[in-house]
Amino acid sequence: MDRLESMRVYAHVVETQSFAKAAEVLGMPRSTVSRVIKELEAYLGLQLLQRTTRKLSVTSDGEGYYTECKRLLADIAAMESSFPGKSGQPKGRFKVGMPQSLARHCIIPKIQTFLQHYPELELMLCSSDHVEDLIREGYDCAIRAGRIEDSTTLVARPLANFKWVVLAAPQYLDTYGEPKCLDDLNGHRAVGYLNHRTGRTTEWFFAHDAAVRAIRMSEALVVDDTDAYIQAGVQGLGLIRVASYLAAPYLRSGALIACLNDDAFDLPLSLVYPQNRYLPPAVRAFYEWSQGVLSSANDCCMAETENPLK
Repeated sequence: MDRLESMRVYAHVVETQSFAKAAEVLGMPRSTVSRVIKELEAYLGLQLLQRTTRKLSVTSDGEGYYTECKRLLADIAAMESSFPGKSGQPKGRFKVGMPQSLARHCIIPKIQTFLQHYPELELMLCSSDHVEDLIREGYDCAIRAGRIEDSTTLVARPLANFKWVVLAAPQYLDTYGEPKCLDDLNGHRAVGYLNHRTGRTTEWFFAHDAAVRAIRMSEALVVDDTDAYIQAGVQGLGLIRVASYLAAPYLRSGALIACLNDDAFDLPLSLVYPQNRYLPPAVRAFYEWSQGVLSSANDCCMAETENPLK
C-alpha cells in the first residue's frame, strides 16, 4: 500500500463527501477509491468513515487523521517545490474561501490572469460570508475581514486595508439632509443588514477621537443580501454602510454620495491558512496575486471616496 497515495485519496473523499466525486476528481475508478480506503482503515486499525446508503460522514478519528494528512501532504508539496530541480509551479486541487461581495466585485473579474499563470492548479473558489473552520471544511486558505481570533491554529498575512463607507442617494439627502457628524445619525434612518448568525442587524462602527464608536441605527427596511442592500440605498430608502470596494462604482456614477468620511472605520483583509512547517506553493502564489489585485482596488476605492466626482 502506497501510504502517501492513500492519504491523498482519503483527503479527496473527505473534502468531496463522496467516493464517486473523489474518484472523478482523481481520475480513477470508484472501486479503486473504495478499496484504498478499506486498506487504509485496515492498516491503521481505525474506522475513518461512517458509510450509509444516503450519507458519508467522518468519524472523530477520521477528522484527526484528515487534518494530519492535509498537513503532511502540504509540507511534502512545499518542500519538493523548494528545490531547484522542481518548477515550483503549484498544481492540483486548491480550495479558497472569501466573502461573497469580495469574490463578485474584486476577485472573479481578475481571476482569469491567475488561472492562466498557474494552469495546473484546480481552483475551487467558495464565496461565503461564514468560513468558520478552515481545517474541518477543507480550505487551503481564505480571505477574512477584521481581526483574526484563531491565531493559534491559523497564520494571517495582511492583504489590503479598505474602509467602511456610509453612503446615501442624492434624493435621500435632498429629503433628510447630510449627516455632518456621528451625533447627526440620530435623526436619520438606515437600511438594515441582517446577520443570520446572530439573528440581528449589524451595528455600525466608526473611528472617532482615537476610539471605536458603535451605533445602532433606526432602520426603515431590513434585507439579507448585499445587492439588495445597495439597491435599497440607491433608491433612497435609507443610509447604507458598505466596504469601499463596493462603493466605488456608485460613487463614480453619482448614484450614491459618501458621508462622514473622517470617521470611516478600517476594514483590513487578511489571507489566513492553517499553520504548516512549509508554506504550500499554491497559497504563496494566491497570496502574492490577491495582494496585488486588492491593493490596486484599494487605491482606486480611496481615490473615488475622496474625490467621487472626478
